[in-house]
Amino acid sequence: MALLKIRKFPDQSLKTAAAPVENIDGELNSLVDSMAQTMYAAPGVGLAAPQVGESKRIVVLDTNHEEPGKHLLKLINPRIVEARGKVIWEEGCLSVIDFSADVERAAQVLVKAWTPDQKEIEIEANDLLAVALQHEIDHLDGKLFIDRISRIKRELYRRKLKKMIKDGKADDRPSKVRI
Repeated sequence: MALLKIRKFPDQSLKTAAAPVENIDGELNSLVDSMAQTMYAAPGVGLAAPQVGESKRIVVLDTNHEEPGKHLLKLINPRIVEARGKVIWEEGCLSVIDFSADVERAAQVLVKAWTPDQKEIEIEANDLLAVALQHEIDHLDGKLFIDRISRIKRELYRRKLKKMIKDGKADDRPSKVRI
């Protein structure tokens, strides 16, 4: 296992939909383990394969910071099959430097996915887990949370990022845990 480089906005690989995983094998398991290690080191709540330059429909998630690894989800080809209600949640992202915003999401979701040991699972989620699942599945579809905020807020962030890069202040490490 190795730490992987997390791609940052505006990297174009973050805007491309990921390909479905056809075969679950040892190479895939190695990628999933490296993704989990990278997510914890960042630190983050979730990480999708496109964020580390892999066009594969793979997500790792762990919303329990008190016991890292105890509730780690490793999901292959996840898809939302039901969504209910609405919630506004402040989101950040490991691929979006130094920015967070309120995003409207479904309050509850039902997600179907495969595990690395080739078992199909269903996850009923609400609160942070529901938001994190939607956020990471968006990555698999080539979307970032900033695509779900107003154009004005998105443009303000682009300007802020451009200035941070120009001033040499675009730090790759987020100041707090990110989805």
